[in-house]
Amino acid sequence: MASKTSRDVLSRGLGVLRQAIREQPRIFSVAVVGSVLFGGMIIVSARVVGSVIGDVALPAIERGEVGAGTLALAATALFGISVLRVAGIFGRRLGAGYMQYRLQASYRRRVTRRYLELPLSWHHRNSTGTLLSNANSDVEAAWYPIAPLPFAVGTLVMLVGAIVSLFATDWALALVGLAVFPALFALNVVYSRRMAPRQARAQRLRAEVSGIAHESFDGALVVKTMGREAQETARFAGRAGELRDSLIAVGRLRGIFDPLLETLPSLGTLAVLVVGAFRLRQGAISVTELVSVAFLFTVLAFPVRAIGWVLAELPRSVAGWDRVRRVLDATGEMPYGQRVLDRAGAGPATLTFDDVHYSYPPAEAHPPGAQVLGEVGFTVPAGRTVALVGPTGAGKSTIASLAVRLVDPDSGTVCLDGVDVRELTSASLAGTVALVAQVPFIFDDTVRANIALDRPGVDDEVVWAALRLAEADGFVAALPDGLDTMVGERGTSLSGGQRQRLTLARALAGRPRLLVLDDATSAVDPRVEAAILAGLRSSTSAAGVPAASILVVAYRRATIALADEVIYVEQGRVVARGTHSELLATVPGYVDLVTAYEQAEVERAQESSYGDDVAPLPSGLEIEVDR
Repeated sequence: MASKTSRDVLSRGLGVLRQAIREQPRIFSVAVVGSVLFGGMIIVSARVVGSVIGDVALPAIERGEVGAGTLALAATALFGISVLRVAGIFGRRLGAGYMQYRLQASYRRRVTRRYLELPLSWHHRNSTGTLLSNANSDVEAAWYPIAPLPFAVGTLVMLVGAIVSLFATDWALALVGLAVFPALFALNVVYSRRMAPRQARAQRLRAEVSGIAHESFDGALVVKTMGREAQETARFAGRAGELRDSLIAVGRLRGIFDPLLETLPSLGTLAVLVVGAFRLRQGAISVTELVSVAFLFTVLAFPVRAIGWVLAELPRSVAGWDRVRRVLDATGEMPYGQRVLDRAGAGPATLTFDDVHYSYPPAEAHPPGAQVLGEVGFTVPAGRTVALVGPTGAGKSTIASLAVRLVDPDSGTVCLDGVDVRELTSASLAGTVALVAQVPFIFDDTVRANIALDRPGVDDEVVWAALRLAEADGFVAALPDGLDTMVGERGTSLSGGQRQRLTLARALAGRPRLLVLDDATSAVDPRVEAAILAGLRSSTSAAGVPAASILVVAYRRATIALADEVIYVEQGRVVARGTHSELLATVPGYVDLVTAYEQAEVERAQESSYGDDVAPLPSGLEIEVDR
């Protein structure tokens, strides 16, 4: 079984190398030409050194004098060979390095592009640490054998040339070469087979260590507040220790095989000298030929190692390649259509849900096929504000995700201005609708960069208009550098409410025709939230940001009361719709829910004595409350 696995790794590893050559044939050819030139010069240099010793040095010693012309010729020959060898080394290393780094850059882009194409459901099944490892260390590992590959190919050519040269010199010395060279290759194969499981395990552990580290850092708030520092440190240390032991096992195996790979050519040189001395005494060969063959075996030791380098790295390459291909071959992407919604002079968009059903994919953490939404149908008329209200787990966030096409329905349609969102281009969809999620994400950049996102036409005037609508212009103007203030990773220098308002301003700066707010102002004071929604409802193009239709997932009574219509959902179905006052009068479940939310708000307001936006604590932790 182990032998079969090793053969499989070798076969698949060679397949990865063939893929690399197919993608970069010209660069690979340059590198191989350089390697072959280097190998050819080694064989030639063996002949020249033999001639210098046998035909120049020994006769000069016997005569007691050295001819200047002969010595100059020998020096010129050796210098010329050295220059060609340097040229071969330069071409080989430059080509191999350029090929390796180009492949790594190309596949990093492919993996990242694939991440963006795959749906959220796929991302939910894969940890961030694993995804980072796929795009970084796995890509590097997949193409790691590319560096020694041209050298190994040139070495194979050189070995063939060396065998031919040996047979042309003497059959007995050629037999020594036939014994040593296959032994070197066999030793390299054994080395690769033993290394395969060790490299695969080490590559897997690299991803796991990266995942644990990222999870611990990303969850620093929970780790600190729950007093889990020691446990998380121990968890990381345990997996890091496994990686350490795995890498030590790799190094130990190398420590065993490297001396053997170094010793075999030396033993070959010794055997050549023994057999060569015997053949020299028989008169079958000359001193020149004996020196040439001995020198050839001496200088072959290093190039032959290149074959071992490639074979040793194949297991790691296969492990990395499998993990990269898992991303590139993943299915479930949502292809975009070719329809474009005309924005020129267009006002707010109309959103329509028509008999929409949605279930969790089988691989999700929920019960396979569990239905989230069923028979959902409603309309957000152009320029109107519709509030989605319902208990936890009713499907409100799923409706918001469907509206911006983060997921597609199992059946039914979601339309913008009568066009199925699946028929729209990516650019048209992004330019028409914007989602502001409950959990804000802020880039480690300036306020301006976070809002503008390098979008054409989003200048400072538009940025400030968006900030005013989001009720964020006051605190941004008070920042040390205004729009140029660096906000830190994930906006750590801002409070939760400030981050929410910045993400809202980011969405508004794109001039969306439909704005979807998924509890996007939960950390904002109710009075500020009401002012934001009132401003959004009354905003016009004269304010710098065109008016938009609004679909808002709401909890607070004051927010819900501002909506033109309320959609009440329970267990994934629309059970009631109407104005806030109408639902209060006719739907007991709605009354209970809104009353419970209102009571919670009152209790929180009575218990809290904090000011407006709470600054970060010295420890880096935040109390994300807006007043």
